Amino acid sequence: MSEPPGSGATQPLPVVGQARQGQDEPGRPASGATPHPLPTLAAEDAGGKASRFWSPRRVPAALLALLIFGGAGLLLYDIVAVRAGHPAMRWRRELAHQLGERPLDDAAVLAGAAVAALAGLWLIVLAATPGQRALLPMRRTGSDVRAGLDRGAAATVLRDRAMDVSGVQSVRVRMTRSKVNVRAVSHFRELDDVRGDLDATLADGIRDLGLARAPGLSVHVARPGKKG
Repeated sequence: MSEPPGSGATQPLPVVGQARQGQDEPGRPASGATPHPLPTLAAEDAGGKASRFWSPRRVPAALLALLIFGGAGLLLYDIVAVRAGHPAMRWRRELAHQLGERPLDDAAVLAGAAVAALAGLWLIVLAATPGQRALLPMRRTGSDVRAGLDRGAAATVLRDRAMDVSGVQSVRVRMTRSKVNVRAVSHFRELDDVRGDLDATLADGIRDLGLARAPGLSVHVARPGKKG
């Protein structure tokens, strides 16, 4: 039985996809809740220290392991062969004979000792130094995240910043862990003005890199050389 028109009993139809009252859309914070801000580099973290990245040094470790494994295996095989009644290998007999006859000041003995000392010193240096000189550590905003910036990429970013300075024709940037050397060529404007703009621009660029230890800046500006 249909209702007469104009009776006022008509109800609004529900809209598909409409969020129900009291619920928030996915991906948005709940009503009245304070959203968590994204982590940023705070001003007090500008001088934060971050250790350098350690190199795994797989090649030296693999070479040393193979050398020790081969030498120990060969020596063990020879000792077992002697225990079994077989004569010792010729190389071991010759080595024992040479060590018994040669004096300590012999050139061959001194050369072998020097090679062994240099190899040991090289291994100690590899074990005590972190390596990864091309990877610059960045400031840390949390204890569970570490970030690094490639030194070549950082130099490219600074070079692009320098090329935006008015009057700069070409720029060469050489970046180390402790210093940034910039050599620019200016074809117009006063050199002092160009150098001042480069100092300000590159200082901001170094700060924006977010490095744990900001390197020093050295800027040199010159005129282009005469052709011919």
